[in-house]
Amino acid sequence: MSCCSKQNHGPGYSSPLDAFKNGPNEQWLYVTCVKSNKSCPDYLATVDVDPQSKTYSQIIDRTFMSNIGDELHHSGWNACSSCYNDHSKNRNKLILPCLRSNRIYVLNVDGPRTELFKTIEPEELFRLNLSGPHTSHCLPSGDVMISCMGDRNGQNQGAFLLLNSNFEPYACWNQQTTVQYGYDFWYQPRLNILISTEWTAPNIFRPGFFAGNLSEPNWLDNHYGHSIHLWEFKSGKLLKSIDLRSTGRDACMPLEIRFLHSPESPIGFVGCAYSSNVFRFRYDESNEENPLKIDEVICLKPKKVTGFSGGDYLPALITDIIISMDDQFLFISAWAFGEIRQYTGLQDDHLRMVNRIRLGGMLISSPKIKIIDDDEPFDDRQSSKNIHSEIGGRKIRGGAQMLQLSLDGRRLYCTNSLFSSWDLEFYPDMFHNGSQLIKINVKDEKLANGNTLELDDKFIVDFGNEPNGPALAHEMRYPHGDCTSDIWI
Repeated sequence: MSCCSKQNHGPGYSSPLDAFKNGPNEQWLYVTCVKSNKSCPDYLATVDVDPQSKTYSQIIDRTFMSNIGDELHHSGWNACSSCYNDHSKNRNKLILPCLRSNRIYVLNVDGPRTELFKTIEPEELFRLNLSGPHTSHCLPSGDVMISCMGDRNGQNQGAFLLLNSNFEPYACWNQQTTVQYGYDFWYQPRLNILISTEWTAPNIFRPGFFAGNLSEPNWLDNHYGHSIHLWEFKSGKLLKSIDLRSTGRDACMPLEIRFLHSPESPIGFVGCAYSSNVFRFRYDESNEENPLKIDEVICLKPKKVTGFSGGDYLPALITDIIISMDDQFLFISAWAFGEIRQYTGLQDDHLRMVNRIRLGGMLISSPKIKIIDDDEPFDDRQSSKNIHSEIGGRKIRGGAQMLQLSLDGRRLYCTNSLFSSWDLEFYPDMFHNGSQLIKINVKDEKLANGNTLELDDKFIVDFGNEPNGPALAHEMRYPHGDCTSDIWI
């Protein structure tokens, strides 16, 4: 049985606007959860997000993996709107790659209930000289593609694993070449392109950010990515690698990448974590020499501080970006600042910030850190409505990180864990006591009186109260698809 009712078409929606206008309100969230103390396996939690339900804002199901220490992270469906015209496809499996163990789990999904269906052991990835599986996207063919960040030894390598319809690893999508680093990817089938991003090698990110020799000159530049890669979607051929620093701007750790949802759109965005900026790219097929026009459209300046173990300046750390299904709004999270920002004018010369909200963050959670100079302070009016250190008397641990937006763009969910070893360094209280799931109501700008982002103080899921001890929650998925899973052909 599928989590989506069977109709006269495949899974998903006929278009992004169909999803925006006619998609159902989310009933549940499937959330990946990591056991930081490794007392039991990681698990997938189902959270009730239906306000009419008696179990609203509660965890109603947990499916534990079969091993300890996997580090669940992202998740992806076996089928999405790219299979809309295929009546034989069902959206009924979630694929869960693991960043530490290199395993991949496949779960059956039936409404709020999930169960373990298959485990792909790391040796099956090593056979193809792959490790560090990260982003999972279904393909129109029925295959599943997963980006990988390392070779079998955990050294840096950007490549892509293919699973067939039986969830068997059978090939690398990019058979002709690999790139220096891997991380996220998105594809636009009508343009016959795929673009991927870069983090670093598994052997580098797993021990933690501060485990690196940051005092060594150019250590970050030499060990973390700064490029995006343009591929031909049908063939897997690498067309061009573009160093984002060629724009004249800093660009360190280009992580999450999103095209506009319109399948004809050549426009997309990539957020760079450490340099804390967002680039917009436009694909131009007629320009073989420079097929991507790239501009920096958002830059969050670091704050001069004392008490930060990383130095005199605290970077914002843009760790997630998401685009509303109608392509009107871009939301970004700045994990160290604890901020979520909303922008509009995605196709205009300049983006306009609509609003921002701060949910925890190092400036609140770390008493040792004191601001010396802040280029973008909240004014007094904003401070009372848009800076939050607690919800319903519960302290917010960590900072706003992973985002998921409702199909109609009215409800924005966020978790505050990034990766366990990095959580321990930046937010030790959250690492030891669990992360949280928070909800922000997104209001119509014309009716919001300048405050489009409103914290829902009736909703919080505290993973510090779990039966088997605290957990770190990360990726979120809806049963009927969402703004980071569905692609149209």
